[in-house]
Amino acid sequence: MQSSTLHATVRAMLADNKGLLAMDESTPTANKRLEARHIPPTEAARLAWRRLIVTAPGLSEGIGGAILYDETIRQTLADGSPIAKALADYGIIPGIKVDASTVPLPNHSGEVMTEGPDGLRKRLQEYKSMGARFTKWRAVINIGSGLPSRAAIDTNAQTLALYAAFCQEADLVPIVEPEVLMDGDHSLQRCAEVTTEVLHSVFDRLYRMGVDYGGMILKPNMVLSGKASAVQAGIDEVAEATVTCLLRTVPASVGGVAFLSGGQTPDQATLHLNAMHRDYGKLLPWPLTFSFSRAVQQPAMDAWAGKEANTAEAQRLLTTYTNRNRVARQGAYQDETA
Repeated sequence: MQSSTLHATVRAMLADNKGLLAMDESTPTANKRLEARHIPPTEAARLAWRRLIVTAPGLSEGIGGAILYDETIRQTLADGSPIAKALADYGIIPGIKVDASTVPLPNHSGEVMTEGPDGLRKRLQEYKSMGARFTKWRAVINIGSGLPSRAAIDTNAQTLALYAAFCQEADLVPIVEPEVLMDGDHSLQRCAEVTTEVLHSVFDRLYRMGVDYGGMILKPNMVLSGKASAVQAGIDEVAEATVTCLLRTVPASVGGVAFLSGGQTPDQATLHLNAMHRDYGKLLPWPLTFSFSRAVQQPAMDAWAGKEANTAEAQRLLTTYTNRNRVARQGAYQDETA
């Protein structure tokens, strides 16, 4: 493990108020999003969408790193350039999702664990040879009646820590993503309690595995009311609850924190990020940024609708939404709908 290399990569990914673009949707998820827009769910359509993203003019102004999927890192642009190389040439550091998705947690109904540690060391070397400089692993925690269990929290935390150690051994920056889902009718306070417990467990396991905090990025959920909750917390409440939770659980030496959007609308995700920086920016010991998927891609994909003639407009929207979040990272975003 070369700590100086890992730290330098983290700094480069998060420099100049940039964020990370999550374009690591699995094939089933990518197909679902295409079908929702009446686009044939084919490899050709997935490739066309990814090429649109990678070649969007000005994307690197707001994006410092892009998370790819196994299919994506093996694909090329129309001129034959590998997508990972094209991103690097445009000034965007390429990364790769390396987990093998979730499976039911034994003896714990309604809870899951993430598979993928077996053979990970070998996979990391292959991805590194293809140009990846960082990785991502997602764990999923459900809130519900009696959930999450201690077993679910600790099992996922331990797997995240093992993954992160493997990555740093290979001189790849690990993005550690423990996502507490916003599905359910739980309150903001309940989400805060669960997120706090999850992050405490994750950092305890990371410490035990000897993970260099400065050479990793945390990708957490924001603290939110459940989607089905009758009471939805406001923007300022979410900002306060989220920053409070992070300050209580995330070591100051962590290289950066990059939020997932987790089902929020593009406007919600941006406004929440903006409020955190506007009201608490001086308290933050780490770069606090975004690593959104739908919250930046959705408007562009809606405009594209699978038609080449719509490419320019879709690319414009993609860069517009990434740059909105770059401004929000500075606490200077003005809500255009207010």
